[in-house]
Amino acid sequence: MGQQDVWRLLSRFSSLRRARVVLQHLRMSVHTEAPEVLLERRGCAGVITLNRPKVLNALSMNMIRQIYPQLKKWEQDPETFLIIIKGAGGKAFCAGGDIRVLSEAKRAKQSMTRIYFREEYTLNNAIASCQKPYVALIDGITIGGGVGVSIHGRFRVATERTLFAMPETGIGLFPDVGGGYFLPRLPGKLGYFLALTGFRLKGRDVHRAGIATHFVDSEKLPKLEEELLALKSPSAEDIAGVLESLFKQSKMDQDKSAIFEEHMDKINSCFSANSVEQIIENLRQDGSPFAIQQLKVINKMSPTSLKITLRQLMEGSSKTLPEVLTMEYRLSQACMEGHDFDEGVRAVLIDKDQSPKWNPASLKEVTNEDVNGYFKSLGSNDLKF
Repeated sequence: MGQQDVWRLLSRFSSLRRARVVLQHLRMSVHTEAPEVLLERRGCAGVITLNRPKVLNALSMNMIRQIYPQLKKWEQDPETFLIIIKGAGGKAFCAGGDIRVLSEAKRAKQSMTRIYFREEYTLNNAIASCQKPYVALIDGITIGGGVGVSIHGRFRVATERTLFAMPETGIGLFPDVGGGYFLPRLPGKLGYFLALTGFRLKGRDVHRAGIATHFVDSEKLPKLEEELLALKSPSAEDIAGVLESLFKQSKMDQDKSAIFEEHMDKINSCFSANSVEQIIENLRQDGSPFAIQQLKVINKMSPTSLKITLRQLMEGSSKTLPEVLTMEYRLSQACMEGHDFDEGVRAVLIDKDQSPKWNPASLKEVTNEDVNGYFKSLGSNDLKF
């Protein structure tokens, strides 16, 4: 065998070896690609970790499909006494549903937009009716779909890093995931204000608004989790006791009054009207810097979204959660047929020019007949519980 043959053999061997190393890496990356959601039994609890930190734990269909059956299993399991849900990465609990994916599916006329909302709302309802205490650690950004997998549970723990918002009127949607149920039940007209303007609440204000049941300094979260997991066959009262004790130890922003408190009279008087036009007129007449700021915000929102949202909340205020979710499913499907959702996603998430061209472009062009169309029954396609 000549020297050349030896070199050829060696180079072939090294390229084979290289190929093997590359393959091994690929195989490892397939195996190490982190699951979107972690479901673990720890101590006395079932623990759900939303695990897409790069996209702020946005809720995908795949995640919903894993969480729902596991929730049902744990609910039946005599060894599981509570369920904890949290987000990975320290930045967000969950920044909402996977809106961009939905918009793409809508444009491709895929059935996903029907299925996603149906399964998401079914999960929201399962959380609300869950027989085991459900503890949501809403540390970080908690928006839209993230509110849906937390607000309906028995306990919601905010931290100084919590940022809550329902900004859907700015993307041609409406505050869904049961927003029509919990928003009108917040103090005064606070929920109407949050729904129409997408106003952000931060930290302790999330607790003061009644969205969170407890507030804990974020550095105490590991201790909170540890104490919950160490409980032996706990009752809901035992769990509440642990939350209460850490709540009392958390001093951050304790002496600051809520950002909305000083404006509560204005919120109550301006947002108690029965039409969006009247709310705008109330704000205009009020004329305070706060009212003018809200006017500016509302004028940027989708006129259609504003009108369906106000009606959603007014109707939802006297409905049960399953009835609200049935109504919201109708609204979601009508929004998927309409113009503004795609345009909102384009302006806010894709081109990011923040200047959507709504159609209809003004409130007066959105007729009562248009609004009624959004609330029409879907017959056999209605969401039923």
